[in-house]
Amino acid sequence: MARAKLAKASARPSGAKPVLLSGGNPQIAKDYGDAPVQAYIAAMPGWKSEVGRRLDQLITQAVPGARKAVKWNSPFYGMEGEGWFLGIHCFTRYIKVAFFRGMSLKPVPPGESKSKDTRYLHIHEDDQLNEAQFVSWVKQASQLPGERM
Repeated sequence: MARAKLAKASARPSGAKPVLLSGGNPQIAKDYGDAPVQAYIAAMPGWKSEVGRRLDQLITQAVPGARKAVKWNSPFYGMEGEGWFLGIHCFTRYIKVAFFRGMSLKPVPPGESKSKDTRYLHIHEDDQLNEAQFVSWVKQASQLPGERM
């Protein structure tokens, strides 16, 4: 069955737009580096793509050495040898930014999680992102041990 799924995914013509999963989350093959993250951002529907570009810009500027990957149809940012500190995921009405060690950030990001350490920032279409606070969280998160996924 896994081979059939791989064959189906690779049968998609190159240059074809990624499939949008439930909630509008782009289906991007697992891969490491900037290219798959940029493919995910480009495939984010509507207003989310512009916000995704800005988030990526802010993360890259705040932590120039951050590693990037797409896993489970979500971009991840991490530090070499330290795991992943942040992930992004599209939902129908918002973008969810997961800080995997969010309970250790000051101030703690507002969105609660079932995980004892993770906190979320939900960004809706009409929200004004507090970029200074976001960058502070990114810098703090990058200095903590990340998730090993």
